Amino acid sequence: MGGMRKPNGPAFQQKCDALRGVKTFDIFSWQPHGWPEPHPCVIISNPSRVANKPDVEVVLCSSKRAGREPDAAEMLLDEADGLDWPTICKCDLIHAVRKSDLHHRRGMVTAARRGLLIRKIIAAHAWGEILAAG
Repeated sequence: MGGMRKPNGPAFQQKCDALRGVKTFDIFSWQPHGWPEPHPCVIISNPSRVANKPDVEVVLCSSKRAGREPDAAEMLLDEADGLDWPTICKCDLIHAVRKSDLHHRRGMVTAARRGLLIRKIIAAHAWGEILAAG
């Protein structure tokens, strides 16, 4: 019949194994459409979404070693988080990504930095001002 074949083989199984147990604050590699190389990204979605939905929200990090201090809408992640070197994470743009497009689990944001990451995202979007006005 003309039905779609299910992917199989070692590469597919490896991909399935990598995405099993994906969690909020995990760091993966993701290559946005049209970009020449993958970049680290941090999953920031609610844990329920991460566990049950095909799409998650991420913030993107630089693929290059940080050569400057992060600005107000950025933060530094590094080897403690599983990255190869100090890397700037851009907190002012949230991307929706298919979990199946995430590759190579790189690490996880340390517990000590998770609150700072969330505060940076809130500040970068001026959501704190909106909450304070309400």
